[in-house]
Amino acid sequence: MLATSLFDYDLPESFIARYPAPTRDASRMMVLDRETGDIEIHPFTDIVDYLKPGDALICNNTKVLRGRMFARKDGRVDGALFEILLLEPASGCQDEWNCMLKPGKRAKAGTVALLQNHDGTLNNSGESFTVLGRNEDDTFRIRFSSGDISGMEERYGHIPLPPYLHRSAEESDNDRYQTVYASVKGAVAAPTAGLHFTQEILKKIRDKGIKTAEVTLHVGAGTFKPVSSEYAETHQMHYEDFVLPESTAEIINSTRRNGGRVLAVGTTTVRVLESCCDENGILTAQSGRTNIFLYPPRRPKGEDMLLTNFHLPCSTLLMLVSCFADREKVLAAYERAKAENMRFYSYGDCMLLK
Repeated sequence: MLATSLFDYDLPESFIARYPAPTRDASRMMVLDRETGDIEIHPFTDIVDYLKPGDALICNNTKVLRGRMFARKDGRVDGALFEILLLEPASGCQDEWNCMLKPGKRAKAGTVALLQNHDGTLNNSGESFTVLGRNEDDTFRIRFSSGDISGMEERYGHIPLPPYLHRSAEESDNDRYQTVYASVKGAVAAPTAGLHFTQEILKKIRDKGIKTAEVTLHVGAGTFKPVSSEYAETHQMHYEDFVLPESTAEIINSTRRNGGRVLAVGTTTVRVLESCCDENGILTAQSGRTNIFLYPPRRPKGEDMLLTNFHLPCSTLLMLVSCFADREKVLAAYERAKAENMRFYSYGDCMLLK
């Protein structure tokens, strides 16, 4: 049994990056040699130098929903204030959604609430939602008065920043909390390893003879769920929707057949690839829902390198990273990152495990 306490470390709040770097590519990158444990620190722009012609870079193209909304019960200015976090459409309906809803004790079936504008005033178009009921996992099912979810996102939605940032989303977050290649809407949180890339860096990578391809995994709210189990084996992982296209599977398989390496950008990309590869690391295109949980002593089969940010203590993400390099090496690298005043979590610096 693998104790979750083995992945604990101390992180003062001063290391948490509450805002992004001035530009996407201004972050720093720790490079960890998976075999030796040797560490170097570079500007992120040096990532091009760590890739060779014939390699492949795989990204997650999910796009974050502006799914944090506020509403007043019964459309009254003094009515109970509800905070909504949209999770996913319910049974494919555009006007019915599963969501997190606070305060849950006031969200009785049949409750109607009028949506608030970005400035906190109530909308005068009558756009509202009705609570249909509570789901078994304590989320809620609601029905909007309109099926125009994209329009309501624009009018009432906010980017749902991670709770550890301890701040509300600002206008700049609408851009900076999305990757430059985000295209398939559906995530609750960004695949943050990809936030460092610019179109210019991606062009340099392609011009060097490195193939790029995409997968989709819609990051769910469970990514922030702490591991409460004493042992990794008893933790219940959340499900997330994913797609591995045929074209991406072929690029990965041909890259490795020809002696190239596959760099997965982010833990979410790894979860897709590991959900779709066999014991020999051969990828098969597919789509569905995955609750794969990767922790030591498992080693990755579908990728050769990982680019990732610095993760929370005792998190499933830190356990996944420890599949690429021994836990001791990863935690030693985290201590070095603190000594170098690197920035942690979603808007922080990154680590390349090669």
